[in-house]
Parts: sequence; C-alpha cells; structure tokens
Amino acid sequence: MQVIGLCRFSYPAIGGFQVKHETTEDRIGFLYNEERLMERFQLIETIALPCLRAQTDQQFDLIVVIGDSLPKHHEDRLRDLCADIPQIRIHAEPPRRQREVMKEVLNAARRDPSQPCIQFRHDDDDAVSVDFVERLRQTVIDCPGLVDRNPTVAIDFNRGFIAEVGASGMAAAATMKPYNVAALGMYVRGGSAKTIMNFAHHKLNQFMPTVTITDAPMWLRTHNQYNDSRQSGAHVVDVTPVTPELAGEIEARFAIEPDHIRRVFSAL
Repeated sequence: MQVIGLCRFSYPAIGGFQVKHETTEDRIGFLYNEERLMERFQLIETIALPCLRAQTDQQFDLIVVIGDSLPKHHEDRLRDLCADIPQIRIHAEPPRRQREVMKEVLNAARRDPSQPCIQFRHDDDDAVSVDFVERLRQTVIDCPGLVDRNPTVAIDFNRGFIAEVGASGMAAAATMKPYNVAALGMYVRGGSAKTIMNFAHHKLNQFMPTVTITDAPMWLRTHNQYNDSRQSGAHVVDVTPVTPELAGEIEARFAIEPDHIRRVFSAL
C-alpha cells in the first residue's frame, strides 16, 4: 500500500495561514525573510529530515511543496539537504489556494488511484518516530473491517513531546494531545479522491472513524519563533533541558541528535 507524505516548505499559499497578510506579496516577503528562512532551514535539517532518513519502513513518498518564487539559493540549499533521501520529491507551485493545491499534489502522487493509500502531513519543524510509517501501515492491516466499511479512516498517535531547540541544545516536555499534524495519518480507499488535506487535522474525528494509539511517544513538535499556529494567544508549555537519559530516548525514537542541534544553531 502506497504511503504518501506532504510537507510545505514556506509555500506562499493564498489562505492556509493564521498569520494574516494583506497581499500575496506581503506573505512572500514574510515567508522569505532571511532570518525566518534561516530558522526554517535549521529546523528542517535537525528535526524534520533525520527521522525520515531513519524510517524502519522505507517504502513511502514525501512531496515537499515550495513556491515557484523561492530564491534559487534557498531552493538549492533545500535540495542539497534532501538529496540523500530518495523518497523526497520537491514540487514548486505558484501561489494558489492552499487546500486546492495540496489536494491536487496528493492525488497526483498516487501511483494507482484505484488502489488504497495512506497519507500524512509532515511539518518542516516537527519530527515523527522512526517507526511511524511502519506503524501506520500495520495499523491499517490491524483494522480490516473498519477500512473495508469506510472510505477514510484516521490514525492518530497522540503521545509525544513539545520541544524548544537552539544553540544550547534541546528543552522538552512530554505531552499527550489528539489530532496533531505530526504522527497523524489517514487511510483512503481506492477510487476515492479524498485526501488528508480535505479536512482540518483537529476535526478529522468529525468526518470519519479514528483509531487512537497511545502506547509510545510518536511525535516531537517544536515551538519556535515562527510557528504559524502560535502567533497569537498561544498556550505556553513549560519545557526543561533534556537529561542525558531523555536525550538518548529522543535520539532513539526520532533520530534527533542534540550535538547536531547545537552545531547547526551555533553556526553563523
């Protein structure tokens, strides 16, 4: 069964952001701000990509959507960071309505639309456990009656970490929250054009059956300066510097290395 992931990297969509801009040009200016992009590159390098390289099930596809106006030196840097992950394909689009574009991209990525698939979203500042793809696939196998009777079924791993990262390393807090973007997948029946982008992630349980698995931390979400969802009225999470023991657990589960974080965030 094909597993397809979707990641936006500073794509200047029309809509789809909680931070408001008057014009598309204003949004592009915000997204391509050099300071902001520096942080996004630091996060994708240290947080979002290592867990993909280390997946125990390597049979997945990930489309990274960028704007066709992303400056060439930034696009080249992104391609260099992703070059050793053959599952990744970088796809450029002009500014369009976010959900319209993302639904098209996901459906175009299906090698055989008559067959079922599993889809997930992957933010460029979050990580999933190294066995995420394997467990997504296994969960569908474990629920034959449910997937047979429903065109879509959500799969939610609701346990994880909130983290802050920087030149001093990582601080984190264990938490449990349902229907985050990270470590949330969706089964789609063969022949259906529905995608995970048809639905707001926190409302998936209003439209389909959901399977919740809570036995292990499966996602790590970073709080950082440019989280779109945290720009106003954000809930503050108290994080503490990770102990050596917790750092070892996070590295084993997410392939995140504290020394790598310190090096990247300390570089000029």
